[in-house]
Amino acid sequence: MTDLFAAAAPPAPLAERLRPKRLEEVIGQRHLLAPGMPLAAAFAAGRLHSMILWGPPGVGKTTLARLMADAFRADFVALSAVLAGVKDIRDAVARAEQTLAVSGRATILFVDEVHRFNKAQQDAFLPHVESGLFTFIGATTENPSFEVNGALLSRAAVYLLKPLEPTELAELLERARQAAMPEASLTPEAAETLIAYADGDGRRLINLVEQLAVVAGKAGRRDIDAAYISQTLARGARRFDRGGDQFYDQISALHKAVRGSNPDAALYWMVRMLDGGADPRYLARRLLRMASEDIGLADPRALRLALDAAEVYERLGSPEGELALTQAVLYLACAAKSNAAYVAYNEAREFIGHDGSRPVPLHLRNAPTRLMKEEGYGRDYRYAHDEPEAYAAGARYFPEGMPEVSWYRPTERGLEARIAEKLAYLRGLDAAARKPKD
Repeated sequence: MTDLFAAAAPPAPLAERLRPKRLEEVIGQRHLLAPGMPLAAAFAAGRLHSMILWGPPGVGKTTLARLMADAFRADFVALSAVLAGVKDIRDAVARAEQTLAVSGRATILFVDEVHRFNKAQQDAFLPHVESGLFTFIGATTENPSFEVNGALLSRAAVYLLKPLEPTELAELLERARQAAMPEASLTPEAAETLIAYADGDGRRLINLVEQLAVVAGKAGRRDIDAAYISQTLARGARRFDRGGDQFYDQISALHKAVRGSNPDAALYWMVRMLDGGADPRYLARRLLRMASEDIGLADPRALRLALDAAEVYERLGSPEGELALTQAVLYLACAAKSNAAYVAYNEAREFIGHDGSRPVPLHLRNAPTRLMKEEGYGRDYRYAHDEPEAYAAGARYFPEGMPEVSWYRPTERGLEARIAEKLAYLRGLDAAARKPKD
């Protein structure tokens, strides 16, 4: 007898309904799935192997893992590294052993967000990957070189998945529209708006269409334009993980654009990061680093301006303070460049790290007491201000027996060109003063 009070099962989410059932239905990742490409070749050859699918959210990692299980008639066991522990891994192992014993079928163990597993958890299923009990497929948004232990990484092929291109998102959008709101139509501008909101993430695009279908359906609206989308859908932040690859990749791009003296590119990356939710104070600290590492004494004003921008932001906050950061990043990009101070510091650290603790020469030591004077402290020290041109030509300031070094080598750019001229002149005075007398 039918239970009249039983609740009807809710419909599956649109993303699940649209999940491809065959490899040919997958949108994007042609560098892996086109004929002759690595994953297409694996499907065609029927060779199942352990792998790590590395890429941003919403590009098909889970879909590909499920398609492999279907294609190879394997049992599919899915774990989330966020929720699973060692016990869950042991249960998955037991299930794989039972499946193999009862039906002879292989098992695919799919671990989502595998970078969140600690070393002990990864080690727990490593022996079973080695024995071939199951095929391991990991999905990660983080660089597996840093997050997956070497033993497991050496036993799995790594495939890099890319964000979906606008043309690919347009194809997915039409597929989602037909499934969720077949009676509605989207203007070209509306479609472009949804694609921009998705920012390369197919799952996000499908979710946006699903939300739009509910709102437009309740309002009885069939003609959807860009203005309506802007009014009804909250725009999420662009793809940006404050602790992951996207974060460090964009910081790297910002730093290199400044170093490369391209103010427009530097501004693009800074605003892109702000738009994605980066902490402006962190960006201010990075600008200070750039001013010291890549500009240095070629333009000493750069460091002061970066400090001023950081202070202005602390006083004004967002969004007003971000204009000061804009001024700073543009100035740094346009400033003369020199890494001479950075190179000198690293060379000095390298030398001192391998050198002994040489004593300070007596003539460079202070002599505040009579005993210290009697011991020779400060004897023969030449006070530079009493010398011609306020320079004690020929004086030595390194420890006794230390070889002469020249770590700081000014460039011919900006103020350092003048610094180089001055140092060359002073070195000439030293050479003349140290020249043996006839």
